[in-house]
Amino acid sequence: MQNHAYNRLGSFGGGAAVPSPPLSPRRAWGRKASVKGGGSVRAGAVAGWGGGAVRRAARAVLAALLRRQAVFLFAPLLYVAAMLLYMGSISLDSVPRIISRPAPGSMYRSPHLYARLRADMDADNATDALATVWRHAYKDGIWRPCISNNTNGLPESNGYIYVEANGGLNQQRTSICNAVAVAGSLNATLIIPNFHYHSMWRDPSKFSDIYDEDRFIHLLKNDVRVVDKVPEFIMERFGHNLSNVYNFKIKAWSPIQFYEDVVLPKLIEERLIRISPFANRLSFDAPPAVQRLRCLANFEALKFSKPITTLSNTLVSRMREKSAENNGKYVAVHLRFEEDMVAFSCCVFDGGDSEKKELDAARERGWRGKFTRPGRVIRPGAIRMNGKCPLTPLEVGLMLRGMGFSNNTAIYLASGRIYKAEKNMAPLLEMFPLLQTKETLASDEELAPFKNFSSRMAALDYSVCVHSEVFVTTQGGNFPHFLIGHRRYLYGGHAKTIKPNKRRLAILFDSPRIGWKSLKRQLLNMRAHSDAKGIEIKRANESIYTFPCPGCMCRSNKSEHSKSIQAR
Repeated sequence: MQNHAYNRLGSFGGGAAVPSPPLSPRRAWGRKASVKGGGSVRAGAVAGWGGGAVRRAARAVLAALLRRQAVFLFAPLLYVAAMLLYMGSISLDSVPRIISRPAPGSMYRSPHLYARLRADMDADNATDALATVWRHAYKDGIWRPCISNNTNGLPESNGYIYVEANGGLNQQRTSICNAVAVAGSLNATLIIPNFHYHSMWRDPSKFSDIYDEDRFIHLLKNDVRVVDKVPEFIMERFGHNLSNVYNFKIKAWSPIQFYEDVVLPKLIEERLIRISPFANRLSFDAPPAVQRLRCLANFEALKFSKPITTLSNTLVSRMREKSAENNGKYVAVHLRFEEDMVAFSCCVFDGGDSEKKELDAARERGWRGKFTRPGRVIRPGAIRMNGKCPLTPLEVGLMLRGMGFSNNTAIYLASGRIYKAEKNMAPLLEMFPLLQTKETLASDEELAPFKNFSSRMAALDYSVCVHSEVFVTTQGGNFPHFLIGHRRYLYGGHAKTIKPNKRRLAILFDSPRIGWKSLKRQLLNMRAHSDAKGIEIKRANESIYTFPCPGCMCRSNKSEHSKSIQAR
């Protein structure tokens, strides 16, 4: 008790005081005034804060916040609420408007550019690009064709292969060449490929209608056996019905090893197999022996039939007459601006609401529901910026004039029916009045046997483009794919092809302040880039049809490969 009393006295009396525990930091601020200094300190604090009700309230709020620090989590909400109250008191008329500008290259403004630059373009007509367009030569040694003759003879056939070539002219060409490569690799006899009729192309042409069948069989006789029909004794086994023949459904881009491991055993067992469809069913990357057979088929064995060759030679002669001022040199342009191509691209041009309605209807006719399914987002501006929109005839004219081709350059236009031709072709004809098509070069009587056959009409375009001094491709596809390789094969390793950078073109043609000199300088650089690219050699996984390269041109020992297949 005494000790207890002593402690109490020591605490409050004059003796030595026992030190109290330190105050909590959270509560120290609020208690300092009351512990030390008593009422006088508290009075000083009140005087410091002021006697106003607002200041007293602010002090009370601050003290409460310090006691409950979690309240600070709500500070952002309080700030936002205050800002909303503040903004609500301001008139919207005083808020500046944010103007959204389309991204460069996202709009079709080529007609405005043409109207603005036309006077300068017409005044600058002195350059002649046909004389200087190609400056580079093939540099990777001596250019050799990817063909070598085989004189080793053929071993006994392992059976017959029947393929159905689907698609348009050049997709069918892929199927034919791949069929030759597969048949040769398996020591099989190839039946002349059957062309599958498709509702899109609506062309019932047979192989012999488009290609010289006798030449095809003759040129391949030392490498692959080719016959025009299945022998009777084989068909008897299947009741003379090809639908009874075993049909392989082969995955696209399959390697040749798959055919050797999977197809060959069935071929030996059945003696006749069917592969349908066959387009793109063989990998681009293949051994030299396979590539050689592809080259042999594509560049030598496949020649167009006599009617097509006769008329195409006539068209080439007439084009050279039209370009007499340029020593018979002319430019061929592959223009993809048909209605189906324009509709499929989902790009916006300058036709307004009527164009939108027309193209929406065309999309629905050709690809029912494909572009209107839920969740499908179509952004025409992004498509144009990515270089996916087909070039219009006007843009092709601007590009060629900017690349230095004068208005006396003869142009051959390889195309189907141009979308709104009367309107869209007018500016191109203004820039190049010597422009020709197969319809303007040939009479109605000359074209009559070809007009209702899309593949035969495409074959005429192909032949005229092959012999041009310059080939201009404006859109991807099988047509330029094969043509570029064919031109490399014929012209010493140089494709002599202008392949424009369409992303760059979209920005240039959407530039509201660009002048003619600046535009021409950049387009000349683009042309020079095409010249340098024209002599490139084949890279890995590139098509042999586009790059008939020296690396694939070495003579392969086909007999040893055939013996290994035969041994299986």
